[in-house]
Amino acid sequence: MERCFAVLPGFVDLHVHFREPGFSMKETIRTGAAAARRGGYCAVCTMPNLNPAPDTLEHLRIQLEIIERNAQNVMIVPVGAITKGQAGKGELSDMAAMAPYVCGFSDDGRGVQNDDLMRQAMRDAKKLGKPIIAHCEDESLLRGGYIHDGAYAKANGHKGICSESEWKQLERDLALVEETGCDYHVCHVSAKESVALLRAAKQKGLPVTAETAPHYLLLTDEDLQEDGRFKMNPPLRAPEDCMALLQGIQDGTIDCIATDHAPHTREEKAKGLAGSAFGIVGLETAFPVLYSQLVRQGVLSIETLIALMSHNPKKILERWMGRELPAKKFTWDLDAQYAVDPEQFASMGRSTPFKNWEVYGKIVDHN
Repeated sequence: MERCFAVLPGFVDLHVHFREPGFSMKETIRTGAAAARRGGYCAVCTMPNLNPAPDTLEHLRIQLEIIERNAQNVMIVPVGAITKGQAGKGELSDMAAMAPYVCGFSDDGRGVQNDDLMRQAMRDAKKLGKPIIAHCEDESLLRGGYIHDGAYAKANGHKGICSESEWKQLERDLALVEETGCDYHVCHVSAKESVALLRAAKQKGLPVTAETAPHYLLLTDEDLQEDGRFKMNPPLRAPEDCMALLQGIQDGTIDCIATDHAPHTREEKAKGLAGSAFGIVGLETAFPVLYSQLVRQGVLSIETLIALMSHNPKKILERWMGRELPAKKFTWDLDAQYAVDPEQFASMGRSTPFKNWEVYGKIVDHN
């Protein structure tokens, strides 16, 4: 029987963590780039939770120099911090100095807690022609939670993170976008209320884009196990949230799929749901799990998945950068079937909820 090979455009991930400088025991630019290429990505945007955080041009240059040495033919574009030390409060970063070298500004890992500070950040970003790339999380609503505040948490004695901690800050941000006109992108949407807010914002014509991640489309809190590979922020939510996200990618409310690739050491992920660090890896599994579970199952067309992983995020990044990006292509064997084995990853991270999943799709060549 003839195998199905497909030449697909390179994917663009607007949300990864390559951990360098500062945390090279988790991942490096070199290993992150290798993971990206193995997953079919030609361009990625790296989040600023680094040491030092890219909050000044001097700090950003440290990262830029490593990228120049080790990017391995992957376009790696930094995201600058919104606040000094990426603290989510206090003072704004030196956004003007960094603007020519970054695609936008984010405090990913924490939300900007002060309304006035976010308002000023949006005004400054608009003047600079750059987006605010927001991690929406109201810390006053977290209450020590670490998984979704749903049935699994209640049944197993875990502290839950309510969906309101995400959508309430998104609601605030969208009001500020309407006030300032800032280009705004929301990270890792996980809650049905967030989808509804974004749909309404787009109907108003606000300059808003959004991403979700493969794990929120394919898993819910009903799939949780007592294992750190199921712990990420925001958490896996309820089945009705998953259904809303699927509807959101089908109707264009959510523009793209990003991985939120967030590697940690084995030790950091070996402490169960309560004690493990937030974050999973995703660059090497994103297309295979989505193709296997959504396209082959008839939920999405292959054209829609390619739009979500390549065309749409590429257009968004081109707008952020103010220039056209080079196109790359990868040849995939769509009939290649295998079990996800984290020990074979190019990434230094090994923690994935998709471990041992039977999937289809493997890169055989690229140009």
